[in-house]
Amino acid sequence: MAEPNLTPQMQQQLANLQSLNGQLQQTMQQKAQFEAMKLESEQALDALQSLPDGAAVYRSVGALLLKDEKAAAVARLKEDAETMEIRVNRLVKQETSLKESMASLQAKLQASLK
Repeated sequence: MAEPNLTPQMQQQLANLQSLNGQLQQTMQQKAQFEAMKLESEQALDALQSLPDGAAVYRSVGALLLKDEKAAAVARLKEDAETMEIRVNRLVKQETSLKESMASLQAKLQASLK
């Protein structure tokens, strides 16, 4: 809640700072989710690559398990891991940008309060 001695401009800056903080928290949460998904894909890929070429491989499609070829499953998992890496990198950039924006806005607010 804004203090009564804050100017309307300072109140707006404070609201913007709170909004940026919310965006940062959401971005960090998404990044953690994508990192977990990437790790899961990499672990599945490691397990899959340790299997012999003729081994039976199954993938989950909804409530079903479908037989799949090892090469196709490896390709799919590599693609999934790469996609997750791209998303994580994008979110890291977004997180850095939000932190910089917050630091700048916070400095402006602190300067206004002096």
